[in-house]
Amino acid sequence: MPAPELSRPLRLALVDDHPIVVRGLAAMLTEHGDRVHVVELDSLRDPAEDVDVVLKDAFGLIDDLRDFVRSSRAPVVVFAFTAEKAAVQAALDAGAAGYVFKGVSEERLVAALERVHAGEQVVEVDQEVGQDAFDGGAGDWPGRAEGLTERESEILALICRGLSNQEVAQTLFLSINSIKTYIRSLYRKIGAESRSQAVIWGLDHDFVPRPWRHRP
Repeated sequence: MPAPELSRPLRLALVDDHPIVVRGLAAMLTEHGDRVHVVELDSLRDPAEDVDVVLKDAFGLIDDLRDFVRSSRAPVVVFAFTAEKAAVQAALDAGAAGYVFKGVSEERLVAALERVHAGEQVVEVDQEVGQDAFDGGAGDWPGRAEGLTERESEILALICRGLSNQEVAQTLFLSINSIKTYIRSLYRKIGAESRSQAVIWGLDHDFVPRPWRHRP
């Protein structure tokens, strides 16, 4: 379904705990400035009243999405690396107005945001692109400069927050064997030989934002 035409660019807030993630998204969306205007780029604060749609990047997300949606003044679209049906349904059940897989094109992302603003509930996942085979997300993420894929970085971020392998698998809707494979790969790239070494490396490279470390 084509996106509706707007008389002005859609006002968008970008939200994630990791500033590098929202900065990367903002940079990506500058090419679509005639349709989307990023009016707020904030990693921790609730969006302002003049926002039309909130794009919440799900990188390393373990906080309660339902609470976030309930407190948001604008419809929330989840932007995630996971295309599993269970993950999509969980987001919709939490009240999200849309769910967009990071494997889709920028055009489909922008169109999805416009359709949500028009009142639709939108799901954009590319079933032809397997999530485990997809190594490049949109925007930027911690660890990219060190050669980590977004999936590897997301797993490391969850490990740094104290999740077990099984909890990471449940959070990302992946098999435990897939998680172990990703962990072996990311360990090799960062030169870690143990979980504790990986956590120390992650903390040193801002995989856990400092404000989050001191939250009650």
